[in-house]
Amino acid sequence: MARDEAEIHVVILPWLAFGHMTPFLQLSIALAKLRIHVSFISTPRNIQRLPKIPSTLAPFLDLVSFPLPQLQPPAAGLLPENAEATVDVPWEKVQYLKMAYDLLQEPFKNFIAEKLPNWIILDIAPYWASDIARDFNIPTIAYSIMPAVALLFFGPPECLAGEGQRKVRPTPESLTVSPDWIDFESKVTCKHFEAISLHAGLYGKNASGVSDAERAAKIFKSARAMAIRTCPEFEADYLNTYEKVMRKPVIPVGLLPPEQSKDQKTKITQEPWNSIFKWLDQQEPKSVVYVAFGSETKFTKEEIDELAYGIELSGLPFFWVLRKPDWANDTDFHEILPTGFGSRTAGRGIVHIGWAPQWEILAHSSIGGSLYHVGLSSTVESLQYGHSLAFLPFVADQPLNARLLVEKGLGIEVERDELDGKFSRKGIETALRKVMVSEESENVRVRAREAAAFFGDRKLHDNYVRMFAEYLKNGDEQQDKGETKV
Repeated sequence: MARDEAEIHVVILPWLAFGHMTPFLQLSIALAKLRIHVSFISTPRNIQRLPKIPSTLAPFLDLVSFPLPQLQPPAAGLLPENAEATVDVPWEKVQYLKMAYDLLQEPFKNFIAEKLPNWIILDIAPYWASDIARDFNIPTIAYSIMPAVALLFFGPPECLAGEGQRKVRPTPESLTVSPDWIDFESKVTCKHFEAISLHAGLYGKNASGVSDAERAAKIFKSARAMAIRTCPEFEADYLNTYEKVMRKPVIPVGLLPPEQSKDQKTKITQEPWNSIFKWLDQQEPKSVVYVAFGSETKFTKEEIDELAYGIELSGLPFFWVLRKPDWANDTDFHEILPTGFGSRTAGRGIVHIGWAPQWEILAHSSIGGSLYHVGLSSTVESLQYGHSLAFLPFVADQPLNARLLVEKGLGIEVERDELDGKFSRKGIETALRKVMVSEESENVRVRAREAAAFFGDRKLHDNYVRMFAEYLKNGDEQQDKGETKV
């Protein structure tokens, strides 16, 4: 029997990366709009940095703050002060953030014991939450911000850890071929340089004592169902096959295209954004390339130079959002870019160091394409406006996302050295001109505009969230009716 919607309480626990917390918060907001009570758990500083919640949702959405525990000797002092997210630490110190994150299990257990929610929705990191849920007889759902293509490529839980992993993914080279369980033609694989870093990062042990793949395996195996930020209109073959491989409900929650908040509207009327948007207003429609690589990509000086020279050589108008590298001087950001870059591109482009209102920029009529890291959120934000895409992926599921989008004819990947992954200014220039102005790539631009029909269809994606909410209310009864099948 279906529960009264007011009785449904869901606890949501994301990993400490903004590329995870933000889409988890988007799902929380979408569920709260459907009058499902959501407790979203993170740390104080992260909650302060996340987008503000609409006041109308206050009765249904609680932001629950757990202070991040301090690491104890011998690990004490390994995390920088006030570090609560991956953006706050160098890549090599993320393992210590996982150690601190794992210490949240005690306050999490106490919270669950007090609240006894109907469901717990978990990210891929808090493997210990599965045991806590079992102790209190609370079903869990594993929510993936990675699309089904990446989940299917990595395989079911038995292939993520232990003997199964050693059998099917023994070496980095095993990631350069399509796995046996993908029973249709697919070109989605890792390149050699990607496979080396991904194999070590996914299956290798870290300071926390638990590999990323082992974390995911335990969460996926114990989950009642899988929820994925995707839709069958985007990747039906991968989605349907993943459900067969998992042998449990796999529920698309839609792509959750973002909405502009009142807080963001205020920010873009302030400087420097007022001047920047006036500059965008002066550009020709669909002429400007938006360049951004998210909060997690960390470039070397050589890579930034090659990017800059490639953008310059393209001759295209551009707006480049650049995160200040850890190695840059705190007071003189001009050292980040090649000497004379600013003067040579003056009037044709803007480089902004720091945060930017990406959704609002991509929504501007002058933006025609993006050069980016192929994170799913940025993909959704770009394709809902039919922008042409140039891909330069780096970590996690980004390379697999890029291969899927190339497979679908929705963009062009920057050429790189197969062995070391280096890219050149010529490669950047070529990719940009292909997606923006080359006649031979007109079909890519056409397909991108066609994809906007479902990437930007808010009614479509709202309906997937609504079906997911029905699953939360009715459990497996809803799945038995076939109403959430894809």
